[in-house]
Amino acid sequence: MTDTDRDTDPATSSDPARTPGARPAAGATADLVVVGAGVLGLATAWQAHREGRTVHVIDRSDRPVGASVQNFGHACFTAQADAVQDLARISAAGWTRAAADAGFRARRPGTVIPAVTPVEMQVIEEFRAHRGPEEVRVLDAAETARLTGAAGSADAPALTGGAHLPRDMRVNPREAVPALARWLARQGVRFSWSTAVHGVGDGVVDTSRGTVRGAEVVVCPGHSLRDLLPDLAVDAGVRTCTLTMALIARPDHTPVDLAMLTGTSMTRYDGIAAMPAAAALRGELAAREPELRGCDANLMATAVPPTPGHPGGVIVGDSHGYDTSPEPFIDAPTSDLLVDRAARYLGIRRPVVLQRWQGRYADSPSRNLVLHRPDARTTVAVVTSGIGMTLSFGIADLVLGGGEAPAF
Repeated sequence: MTDTDRDTDPATSSDPARTPGARPAAGATADLVVVGAGVLGLATAWQAHREGRTVHVIDRSDRPVGASVQNFGHACFTAQADAVQDLARISAAGWTRAAADAGFRARRPGTVIPAVTPVEMQVIEEFRAHRGPEEVRVLDAAETARLTGAAGSADAPALTGGAHLPRDMRVNPREAVPALARWLARQGVRFSWSTAVHGVGDGVVDTSRGTVRGAEVVVCPGHSLRDLLPDLAVDAGVRTCTLTMALIARPDHTPVDLAMLTGTSMTRYDGIAAMPAAAALRGELAAREPELRGCDANLMATAVPPTPGHPGGVIVGDSHGYDTSPEPFIDAPTSDLLVDRAARYLGIRRPVVLQRWQGRYADSPSRNLVLHRPDARTTVAVVTSGIGMTLSFGIADLVLGGGEAPAF
């Protein structure tokens, strides 16, 4: 028996999340077939498994390596649009339960947002008035610096104040998604890794290893939607967003559970960006930080612990570029800019870069979620903005419950 013929068997595999794909038996059936083992696909598989359904997950890679492990692992529930706050609460509960099941860390340190100008502080005050003090805590400069770890640093910018969003959660993306896949495999969820999907319809999934049938099929291909369903991708305006990312060493003074947004973030996340003063902040940032605005930056940072094969540190980023077929190259000045600006906020004088990479996710200028049902047994779900990690479990609940995409 060759590697490519071997089933995903928890009894014989040391890591069922990257065992080469199980060859589907001829006419293999399941209650639910999930195409795509990113965080949305796995969240859907997890929920269906908890409901008692038989589940078969198919992915073209031999383990999770896509957008779900390339990001910050910052589940920023509070900053999302008002229209998806119920979805965010469902997602937060899902992350908590999945972490307990699969044994990965899902902490709730909240998000800190340092404000460096009165306009940034005005946006924060408006957001607190809109959402309430239980969701948005307004901080003075000293408390903000304590939460970023920059207290007493001569290298950090002078602060006007800041905010703490206590509902927000943090996971290590390099740990959480693979751990969930391993746990599902141990529970008997069937995985066909290294298996390409060529077509889906009416409960039939045609793959490079044979045909799989399901009472229901959920397709979560991320930015690969163009490969599988090109007409839908064109209709929805789906393109690929590329991100400039880096991992820097975490000095002792930087909190181990750091999750930080900045002024650029307040102009990007729909919940905060809806505040009246956000327009003035956009203008201020264009004048004060033209390089960050020029690379469409969302300057943020998230601390992650070390895991086997990966160093710990602080993930910093990110810039945004958009293309149908993006080039793989990282612009060194942009990467250096993001590292420099993030390090300043954190009071890190000489940041040590451990890794750099290009992240990718699906994006659409017209919507945040593609939710399409081409037939009664098939659902296509693609998050088309950078909020998939945050809302994945809520969207999985929406998909399996037959709901429609909210207007956001």
